[in-house]
Amino acid sequence: MRKLLENARLIDPEAGTDSPGWLLIKDGVIWATGAEGEAAPESDRRINCGGHCLAPGIVDIGVKICEPGERHKESFKSAGQAAAAGGVTTMVTRPDTIPCIDTPETLEFVTRRAVEDSLVHIHPMAALTKGRDGREMVEIGFLLDAGAVGFTDGDTVTTDTKVLTRAMTYAKSLDALVMLHPQDPGLSKGAAVTSGKFASLRGLPAVSPMAERMALDRDMALVEMTGVKYHADQITTARALPALERAKIKGLDVTAGVSIHHLTLNELDVGDYRTFFKIKPPLRSEDDRLALVQAVADGLIDVICSMHTPQDEESKRLPYEEAASGAVGLQTLLPAALRMVHAGAMDLPTLWRALSLNPAKRLGLKTGRMAAGAPADLVVFDPEAPFILDRSKLVSKSKNTPFDGAKMQGRVINTWVAGERVFGDPL
Repeated sequence: MRKLLENARLIDPEAGTDSPGWLLIKDGVIWATGAEGEAAPESDRRINCGGHCLAPGIVDIGVKICEPGERHKESFKSAGQAAAAGGVTTMVTRPDTIPCIDTPETLEFVTRRAVEDSLVHIHPMAALTKGRDGREMVEIGFLLDAGAVGFTDGDTVTTDTKVLTRAMTYAKSLDALVMLHPQDPGLSKGAAVTSGKFASLRGLPAVSPMAERMALDRDMALVEMTGVKYHADQITTARALPALERAKIKGLDVTAGVSIHHLTLNELDVGDYRTFFKIKPPLRSEDDRLALVQAVADGLIDVICSMHTPQDEESKRLPYEEAASGAVGLQTLLPAALRMVHAGAMDLPTLWRALSLNPAKRLGLKTGRMAAGAPADLVVFDPEAPFILDRSKLVSKSKNTPFDGAKMQGRVINTWVAGERVFGDPL
């Protein structure tokens, strides 16, 4: 069936344009696009987007789905529903499950569950070392054959540089992507907030922003030595940005992400020990936040992600130091990211470059574009629609969002995966 989405505001991150027009879907792919007033091809069904934005679906790198091991926190079914409700059409999942995804058998189980239960595309990452313990690298070749799109130990940092070097060298020989967490494990151990006046006043264990810069400097030296494809899962401090810039100027195959929470919140939001704001790395200063927003606008930071990390009520309703780190973000990623557009920090094509185009390119996926032949993974949204977030209405099994009760703008109207509507009422 030919479906024509018309009267839309087309957001094209590849061309950098935001203009009225139409888009034709056929056989699950984008068949053609055109400007308003330009004659559209014949279609079997015409869908009026009501002047709302039509953009590539979000590609979210670093989503934690708690299967196997902690299905009560999040399942493939609930995560897929939350992703569809948030305009996320592709989730790139982390391997920090119980047990972790470090064998082809575990990866095949995850892939099978994803196909059976998820409304959206799922591409799993595998662990870089067995058990994520940093002592022995996994069978990277076998895991690539089984469908792994990248290798990461999540927020566990490998301290044995020789082991990490061997893993990177082997990954390079297979053209595999390695994603690391740039934090010095010694300095950050036991930390709950970022060091500074706020941490001192609250009496909380803190970590210096230098822990990130030190770890990133080490990673960049290893990337220069091995030539591996590298992605930093989260850059959260201004002090780490010069090292990232130097690596890119040198021509190293390096990209970096940042979580939506570090772009829209700061250390003061922790307030009186509000554990829903406890994430890893901890929230940073307002100066850091502004520097990160500018780095995304300039293209220095390539990817914005939700870093979706479900935690149950029991693990969050604890004293701040003891509470689990992490926040859900699949449904809040889009409206939270639009805060930067409403503040004038960037336009929609620039934002969608980081939300969709760049992560798709990094993983070698065809999605993230509005060009003919690209998969029809799309989101229709109203960037101005105001609402107050009620965490009880989130689709995720876990409700640990720092945006509970926040005033937000931007609501997903429809989400399309491979040309089929997976969220929203018919237009």
